[in-house]
Amino acid sequence: MVIFASFLIVAGIGFFCWLIFTLAVFALPFAGGLYAGLWAFHTGAGVIGALIVGVMAGIATFMVGQIALACTPWIWLRGLIVLLYTVPAIIAGYSATHGLAQMMMPSAVWQLFFSVIGAIAVGITAFVHFTGMAPPERTDQREHRAGLTVGTAAREWAWIRHRPVCLRHREAGNEERRSADATL
Repeated sequence: MVIFASFLIVAGIGFFCWLIFTLAVFALPFAGGLYAGLWAFHTGAGVIGALIVGVMAGIATFMVGQIALACTPWIWLRGLIVLLYTVPAIIAGYSATHGLAQMMMPSAVWQLFFSVIGAIAVGITAFVHFTGMAPPERTDQREHRAGLTVGTAAREWAWIRHRPVCLRHREAGNEERRSADATL
């Protein structure tokens, strides 16, 4: 029974560490949802209504950032949008790691050291989550059979994947018009 209790304690601590890390990564959408939910609760929406409003506001905050990042043509504005979402995550990561470090070690220097490491880790994770960066995927055999080499397919995929969504829709409409003109 003692072994089972010890396992549950470690699993519980691991779960809460994961939860803190996840909420720190999505600090701005979480804060937006939290404040909207508190506002709804204090204006009389009740607990269920406040939860619904909070979840919807958090999702909306994240989606607005994703759409703004996809449709913004200027690099400097994209950088500002990414900073808007990652700086709160860095601050939350520092605070969460500092709180855990204060419970574990008495030295202020080591607390600061681990807090900065936690802030960097959360900041990098938030940047990767928000910008949608992923490792390069392997090319399909169908692309190779269609006459594209692996290098060409990778360059094409990188161009298509990193173009803003707004440009993709515009170019799709232009291609349809070109194909219609070609048939005439």
